[in-house]
Amino acid sequence: MGARRTVGVVAGVLLVGAVAAAITVFNLPEAEENPSSANSTPASTADITKQTLIDRENRDGTLAHGDTTTISSRGNGTVTGLPAEGATITRGKAIFHLDNKPVTLLYGSLPAYRTLSTGVKGADVKQFEQNLRALGYRGFTVDKTYSWATASAVKDWQDDLDLPKIGTVDPSQIVYAAGAVRVDSLSTQVGTVVGPGATVEKVTGTSPLATVGLDTSSGRLAKQGATVQITLPNGKVVPGKIIKLATVVSQGDNGEADTTKIQVTIRFTSAVKSMGTAAITVAFTAGKRPNVLAVPVAALLALAEGGYGVQVVDGSTTRIVAVETGLFADGKVEITGNGLQAGTKVAMPS
Repeated sequence: MGARRTVGVVAGVLLVGAVAAAITVFNLPEAEENPSSANSTPASTADITKQTLIDRENRDGTLAHGDTTTISSRGNGTVTGLPAEGATITRGKAIFHLDNKPVTLLYGSLPAYRTLSTGVKGADVKQFEQNLRALGYRGFTVDKTYSWATASAVKDWQDDLDLPKIGTVDPSQIVYAAGAVRVDSLSTQVGTVVGPGATVEKVTGTSPLATVGLDTSSGRLAKQGATVQITLPNGKVVPGKIIKLATVVSQGDNGEADTTKIQVTIRFTSAVKSMGTAAITVAFTAGKRPNVLAVPVAALLALAEGGYGVQVVDGSTTRIVAVETGLFADGKVEITGNGLQAGTKVAMPS
């Protein structure tokens, strides 16, 4: 993906070059032969400001919902019900139906791996009991022991799901996820006979995420926790934060070399509605200079002896002050020079 910059932004700190180069790159005017003073006040001026300059580099990205997770059957049977693609499944709801019985979504990080029955102890018991309580069932203690009270509450839960009230929980009855999920795609269809391990569907989180594939040469832009700006398909610009970095290697075709990308995942830090999959633009911070003196780039003059200057306006007189330039960003440039301070007026060449 090629680099693109916002209008007027020039990356990095530019070194002072020849006058001809300055005129070519910035279209800057040359200072007059005797620039020490003048009696005519320029028609247009700008104030030197003290501010934080931020240089941003734009990259193309994708608005979606992040990486997919595969949901597989844990039992044998016929798929009798599937959710719609794009549907949101929350705790306690069926993520699919097997032999006309719901396979229920619960929240947790530990997968279901054994049958839960009276006397069983462990972290998986506590996780299940936390879900049972969150669904409104009572009469048991949330701990690491599957007691007769837990079994009693499970029978009530199974009754509400039109399942046999046996008081034990088979791992094929439940699926754990970190939270609510969005159905990204279906891998089978109603009527298919499946066995343990068969892929049924793929899901994602419900919150929109932005992803960008950066070339390794642009890896400096991506830092865990860094803030970015995202331009949505509707033109709205919203903030985001880098939450994940991953190196992805794609094999080359027909003998071509493999390509390596840095996959950047970004979470929005303000509310953004789901828009499905769409193209976006992400602005990464390439450089930042806090509390510096800055002027519009157009205020720079190309000095005959080389380098740059600005024409300082003091009442009805003006003088040329040589400056050192720093970061160029958003149409402004960082400057340092003798006697310059915030509020000083400089000429804006016409």
